[in-house]
Amino acid sequence: GLSHTTRDSSGYFQEIAEMTIQEEIFFPIRELSTYQGTKWTIKGRVTMRSPMRDFKQRNGGEGKVFSVELLDAEGGEIRASFFNEAAEKLYNLMEAGKCFKLSKGNVRIANRQYNTCKHRYELVFDKLAQVDEVEDDKKIDAVKYAIENLRSVKGKTLPCSVDICGVLISYEQPIAFESKDGRKLVKRNITLADDSGMSMAVTLWAERAEKDDSAFSGSPVVAMKGVVVKEWQGGLSGSLTEGGKLDLHPDLPEAKRVLEWWKTSGHAQDLTFISQTTGSPGPRVSGKILDVLEMKQACEQVVTEQQTYSVYCRLAAVQTRKRDEVQPLYYTACLEMKEGMQGRMLPCNRRVDENEFCAVCQKKGKVGPRLNLRCKFEDASGNCWVTAFHPAAEKVLSLTAQEVQDIEQKQGREAIENRLKDAYYGQMLQIHLRAKPEMYNGETRTGVSCIAASLATVRDHSRFMLKEIEEMLAK
Repeated sequence: GLSHTTRDSSGYFQEIAEMTIQEEIFFPIRELSTYQGTKWTIKGRVTMRSPMRDFKQRNGGEGKVFSVELLDAEGGEIRASFFNEAAEKLYNLMEAGKCFKLSKGNVRIANRQYNTCKHRYELVFDKLAQVDEVEDDKKIDAVKYAIENLRSVKGKTLPCSVDICGVLISYEQPIAFESKDGRKLVKRNITLADDSGMSMAVTLWAERAEKDDSAFSGSPVVAMKGVVVKEWQGGLSGSLTEGGKLDLHPDLPEAKRVLEWWKTSGHAQDLTFISQTTGSPGPRVSGKILDVLEMKQACEQVVTEQQTYSVYCRLAAVQTRKRDEVQPLYYTACLEMKEGMQGRMLPCNRRVDENEFCAVCQKKGKVGPRLNLRCKFEDASGNCWVTAFHPAAEKVLSLTAQEVQDIEQKQGREAIENRLKDAYYGQMLQIHLRAKPEMYNGETRTGVSCIAASLATVRDHSRFMLKEIEEMLAK
């Protein structure tokens, strides 16, 4: 009888303990702040986990850190970083998708340089961290997206972090290179478009960049969480951070909507590419909009500082011969990655010799064609000849440098010249020109080059023409 009573008692207390666990109240993530100190316990799902990273500590020793993003049943999200002992102990345990109970961490103001989470605060855990895996909680979503369309992204204060969903319309091959501190990196650029009529380039890194090409082909719908958008060479550049999330063929209302748009009309739509670069670091191209005649007159007045102008026009001709000599349309450039301004990795782009040796990089490496064209642009007021460099020249021709090289090498010079003629007086372009004082044979003259180009949007071009009409009526 005694043993029976004991068994009943233990069963009773076990039941009480289970009820207590079930009814345990967790602090809402969205309400976490520095006012709570360490007196909180939260429960959340790991939606993203960054790779483990080594760093130098202030005392000169080696440190380790990794980060996760946690989502709770009320939809609150926060970033949590684990250092040194906590990092080594918990990294393998805290896999994305699992649920955990966490306490004994510190709350601090979010560092926006590394943190793309929307929460004002972030969590830091050290050796005192209390982290326990718990049963999967169906009330907590696998991931929480706050999708924004690319048109709204264009109007944001930069830099910013966004979640986007769009059709993957193009991708480049992955590029492997070494960072300044000797780390081996891999990146791949893809382009996404959505039903706002915009498209943007996004850089993928590491394992995501190394996915097989088949994952990117066939215009799949992609959702991305934690894309950091910055201004770069006059356009907007997106980068999916290591702690970000990439979903191919996501089950989201936005994904269904954007796929329907792409199938019905988007695939044939003229998209505005918001990552269009000017070819040189600096602010977004915002030069004064002029017609060709006004632009030529303005260039004559450029004496000391360079100026930028924008012109709506059509391509009238490309110089293919000079004094009966065939003019090359492209050159072979060194494509080895080098660290440029603002720490960005850029291809060298210097001309290589006949043995594909680059005198700047002092080695024989990866090479490829780069366009360098003399173009004639025309509008109702007149025409002008300017040099168009890569990548503006690709936009002008609607052909890549590789396509130009392939056509010339496989089909002959006449074939590529005929292909160029197909582009003459075709679609309306908006070109951006840089007028720069240069010394030539001891004399100062103005050099004018095309630094960016894109298909003119009907809306912006129409506004420009209406403004011209208003000015004419006012005279």
